[in-house]
Amino acid sequence: MSKIAVLIPCYNESVTIEKVVKDYQKALPEADIYVYDNNSSDGTDEIARKAGAIVRYERRQGKGNVIRSMFQQIDADCYLMIDGDDTYPAENAREMCDYVLNDGVDMVIGDRLSSTYFTENKRPFHNFGNVLVRKLINGLFKSEVKDIMTGYRAFSYTFVKSFPVLSKGFEIETEMTIHALDKNFYLKEIPVTYRDRPEGSESKLNTFSDGFKVLKTIASLCRDYKPLFFFTILSLIFIVIGLVLFLPVFSEYLATGLVLRFPTLFVSCMSFIIGMLLYVCGLILSVIAKKHKQLFELHLYSLKRTED
Repeated sequence: MSKIAVLIPCYNESVTIEKVVKDYQKALPEADIYVYDNNSSDGTDEIARKAGAIVRYERRQGKGNVIRSMFQQIDADCYLMIDGDDTYPAENAREMCDYVLNDGVDMVIGDRLSSTYFTENKRPFHNFGNVLVRKLINGLFKSEVKDIMTGYRAFSYTFVKSFPVLSKGFEIETEMTIHALDKNFYLKEIPVTYRDRPEGSESKLNTFSDGFKVLKTIASLCRDYKPLFFFTILSLIFIVIGLVLFLPVFSEYLATGLVLRFPTLFVSCMSFIIGMLLYVCGLILSVIAKKHKQLFELHLYSLKRTED
């Protein structure tokens, strides 16, 4: 098992991949550098191979699919994940790996948003999206993570081998962060400089479609990890609707002694019932989620023994 593995998921990064590989070879000369090519059509794989990287392929399109294969196939004491677009300088690589190898940190997050991200990134909706996602997740999980969606991270063996990759695309970073917060992994954030893509290199992110996928991922993970909160919100929505429909019918009954709008009364009662059923679902699922956490902790013990 190699001590450090540098993981670089790539899709059409021929402009930058050689520089990225060589920069991290200098920063971490003892590391194995893996470039996973995700159906590139511009010769990214050959350029990376000539630069000295270990090149492998993932044919299923999407960053989440690439990381899933990386985590399954590579064994290391420390994993450093970066993007192949040369937006993350290698100067922080050693520090991030040392936190994992020497201090027992499970995930080191390279925090772009506290340094140069907002001045370097020329896409205002990306800036807005990063802030929105950060506020949503920190609010849901009562945390203070500064950069939820960064692609610059270092991981321990325990985190990598216990992380169930469900996302297929760029929402994978959000999933990683939520999983780490929910399972109480040891997190460390360090500010890292960020630079915009060099001329000739194009982003693969679509601001609106990928942003929608991230928000959808947050909602589904909230349902899975915080079911009582999720279903209580839904329950309150239906109860409020039922109350809004019921009050006019009830006021008419008090005034006339007659129920004049039976369809409205029926819908309001159904809305109340649905609201209560949703709340009960949340209670049941919260018990199941707690049991899952207990089983996950036992799984971590077995991984620790394997790592040692």
